[in-house]
Amino acid sequence: MSPNVTDASRNGSNKSLETLGSIFEFEDLDILKSLDRPRPVQIERQRSFDERSFSELSSCLSPRAFGRNADNSGHVIDHHEYVSSPCRRSGFNTPRSDSYFESHPMVAEAWEALRRSLVYFRGQPVGTIAAIDNAIEELNYDQVFVRDFVPSALAFLMNGEEEIVKNFLLKTLRLQSWEKRIDQFKLGEGVMPASFKVLHDPERNTETVIADFGESAIGRVAPVDSGFWWIILLRAYTKHTGDSSLAELPECQKGMRLILSLCLSEGFDTFPTLLCADGCSMIDRRMGVYGYPIEIQALFFMALRCALLLLKHDVAGKEFVDKIANHWVFDFMPTRGGYFIGNVSPAKMDFRWFCLGNCVAILSSLATPEQSAAIMDLIESRWEELVGEMPLKICYPAIENHEWRIVTGYDPKNTRWSYHNGGSWPVLLWLLTAACIKTGRPQIARRAIELAESRLSKDHWPEYYDGKLGRYIGKQARKYQTWSVSGYLVAKMMLEDPSHLGMISLEEDKQMKPALKRCASWTC
Repeated sequence: MSPNVTDASRNGSNKSLETLGSIFEFEDLDILKSLDRPRPVQIERQRSFDERSFSELSSCLSPRAFGRNADNSGHVIDHHEYVSSPCRRSGFNTPRSDSYFESHPMVAEAWEALRRSLVYFRGQPVGTIAAIDNAIEELNYDQVFVRDFVPSALAFLMNGEEEIVKNFLLKTLRLQSWEKRIDQFKLGEGVMPASFKVLHDPERNTETVIADFGESAIGRVAPVDSGFWWIILLRAYTKHTGDSSLAELPECQKGMRLILSLCLSEGFDTFPTLLCADGCSMIDRRMGVYGYPIEIQALFFMALRCALLLLKHDVAGKEFVDKIANHWVFDFMPTRGGYFIGNVSPAKMDFRWFCLGNCVAILSSLATPEQSAAIMDLIESRWEELVGEMPLKICYPAIENHEWRIVTGYDPKNTRWSYHNGGSWPVLLWLLTAACIKTGRPQIARRAIELAESRLSKDHWPEYYDGKLGRYIGKQARKYQTWSVSGYLVAKMMLEDPSHLGMISLEEDKQMKPALKRCASWTC
């Protein structure tokens, strides 16, 4: 590992810095060597809606060859060579597409905005910043957030640009190996960063990476969801490329095991779920989402299933495969109902609707087909409340009055029907679209996309909208929010070519899923 340097940031907290000569450290050259020969991936064995779509396209996909060359400075740079194929297209008028498929004028503008958000390290793209809004103070919106990059990564994968996704996965994996501290407390070895930033020093002609593991967050809470999104994205990359060589790297295998060791360790908990602090996920401010929030449990479940497909069954890997097999949460889920409630614990039951958790429950097959249909029925029947004039409510309903004062501590950003407190977030459009396609309801996604197209571009791609119907641009929303842009692109591409769903969707595993039953402690 290259030496870490400590730098006092402007707010006085200490940060670890990484100074490198290229995107990959010297140890990473060994990683690149192992990527020279692509190995076919064998991670899905059942024929489903996703697989049927992919099998129909498989004859059109051309094999990719990986190569390594040196640039003029002698740095080793990893290249992908693409063999042109009439079936390899994104469907949009972008440099990678081979055809023009009913492209909305917003599509070209969205791609331009997405490419403006690219972050480079030593000439190689490693992610996208959260927002490009020069009219407002940057705060931490000039950083690459792990969760924010996921829709950007999916858009690039769908457009045949895998290199940036591979670079991002390797860079965040390297950051995971750093020593991580918040104040005097040392975080677990497997914690992934919430975000990172590339600092350029033109005088010294150096570039440095600075990572945030939660010490700069509003709640100063380590991100629980970053590791889950990293595993889910690694599986999406593997599924899309058909090449398991990246996932099979010892470094990636170790990274997954470190993440899982944090989540599957034995403790005082009596539920096969994950106890979380408030502010540890997309809702990163105080909103009463502590305990067992559905967003984290659904991501946890999906990450477990993705890891089960990606982990090698060697001595180290089999230990975690066995732990995952004994950690399913089915016995604790209801057999009927319109949605998964926001939070359940011995001392708390939160009946709010949370969009991300319910959509991920569908995509991961945590929800049964019947439950998935019930969730979609709810969205259709409560369209005005959950979608309104701009998709999509992050949660419903908003908390207000005395409850708002107690739960948020008078948070001026999370007032009722704003931001995390019932605000409308365009980024959720891609999750809704994926859930709609999986449940056979594409008309719902099409209707939501048309709503977004009526305003997003004219409003300069804001981060979120305010109001009970999502009518107003968020009072503190950043413009040109990258995941608002990429969420729209992913939704459009997925609706055009539903085979893309396979990157982010898992089919029900009936062999591992026991019959649903009430727990032994249930009494009438």
